[in-house]
Amino acid sequence: MKRLKVLTLGCSKNGVDTEHLLAQLPVDDFRILEDDENPDKEHPLDYLLLNTCGFIGDAKEESIEAILEAVQLKNEGLVKEVVVFGCLSQRYSEELPSEIPEVDAWFGARDFDPILRYLGVEPRICTDRYLPVHKGYAYLKISEGCDRRCSYCAIPFIRGAHKSVPMEQLVEEAEKLAQRGVKELILIAQDTTFYGLDLYHRRALADLIRKLSAIEGIEWIRIHYSYPADFPDDVLKEMAENPKVCKYLDIPLQHISDLVLDRMHRHVDGAWTRNLISRLRNEVPGVVLRTTMIVGFPGEGENEFDELVSFIRDAHFERLGAFTYSEEEGTYGAEHFADDISQEEKDARLDALMSLQKEISLSFNQSRVGTVERVMVDGVSDGYLVCRSQYESPDVDGEIIVKGEAEPGSFIDVRITAADEYDLSAEIIEK
Repeated sequence: MKRLKVLTLGCSKNGVDTEHLLAQLPVDDFRILEDDENPDKEHPLDYLLLNTCGFIGDAKEESIEAILEAVQLKNEGLVKEVVVFGCLSQRYSEELPSEIPEVDAWFGARDFDPILRYLGVEPRICTDRYLPVHKGYAYLKISEGCDRRCSYCAIPFIRGAHKSVPMEQLVEEAEKLAQRGVKELILIAQDTTFYGLDLYHRRALADLIRKLSAIEGIEWIRIHYSYPADFPDDVLKEMAENPKVCKYLDIPLQHISDLVLDRMHRHVDGAWTRNLISRLRNEVPGVVLRTTMIVGFPGEGENEFDELVSFIRDAHFERLGAFTYSEEEGTYGAEHFADDISQEEKDARLDALMSLQKEISLSFNQSRVGTVERVMVDGVSDGYLVCRSQYESPDVDGEIIVKGEAEPGSFIDVRITAADEYDLSAEIIEK
């Protein structure tokens, strides 16, 4: 059997790509090593695959370092062939092969069929996923690419135009996940609310949610990466009335200043954004909102940053992440705006924003102390259960730590007993 291992970098969308790719490898021909398994000289890897990220500077550096480490393993005789694919190799397809010639094969972000043929496998249409570790949740990528042209973002020319996955294919994939014990589907894409426009000539996310809700075994559906412009009303209705849809929405807003939003090409202004947040709060009572902000974008002076801080304080986002602006070659922003805010100033603004968010997050978590919540068990660590409620998404939000015993992937009822800025403690309610 050929021994193979994949290192996946970047976002959860890359993770889904890897799972689809590995699911097509014949089990009689390939032995897939897990994260905690390492090759040795007596049993070297036939293939080490790297699924790379090329979104912003830090992600690109991480991917380059991982490739160089893989090449070192090859030089040490632990790996026979290094294969690189994903966003980084798509974006720098001309430069990388000459700069790192030790890599045996380079592929782009969507080159799954050529990768399989390189491995000696004939591609097929596949809705299976390789899920070596049992979890109660799985990401469901509902579309590829993006038709938006935000001025800071390189994704459209890396991943191409928006392309929805047909609804029947997604339902089949979700049914297979449910049969394997998955109870929560986390819908992801570059823009989930754009889903269906290319295939059905209308926004069809609400229709998809209804079909997924009908699958036996699926109990939670969570929506990530929703673009704020033209947010579909029928999705709000599903969030408010469908008991399987989590009262949780990931909606990256990026900024609130009219000047900055216009330069970012976000197609909304500050007033529209504030109105959307008000609608979400009013039409989906109890909704928890996660958003992302960029600080240090060209044109963000002190007034614009102060407006952003005031907006975050007033909007009281339960979950918020932020990062400093990274000028990306080829984007409209890099070509038309001078990146004239120092990294020191960007970092200071980021620290101020996240310090404020710590206070907001702590306030929200403390408000939950004493409440009873239904949680999913994600795992066990040192005799404690690591859990989440509908208000926490895996990998990006905090956890609920519970003393007791339960199977990963199961649901239990707990009472929240303590809270800090990000995590909570709870006790099991005995029935």
